[in-house]
Amino acid sequence: MFPEYRALITKLKTDDAHFLKVFNKHNALDDEIKELEQHSSTAFTNEVQELKKKKLHVKEELHTILKSIQPQ
Repeated sequence: MFPEYRALITKLKTDDAHFLKVFNKHNALDDEIKELEQHSSTAFTNEVQELKKKKLHVKEELHTILKSIQPQ
């Protein structure tokens, strides 16, 4: 995720508690989605879609933080 910001992400994960919290939330959602998809069942389809929407929102938040610190 965001290879152009790799060094900044590493720094923020140790220096910025809010960034770390959002970053970890993104990873937790990703893990939850993968787990549900492994048990692919139509019962989980709506739940997976909702989780993917949340994950995208969190990813956009991360990108906004990164751009505000290091504009492209």
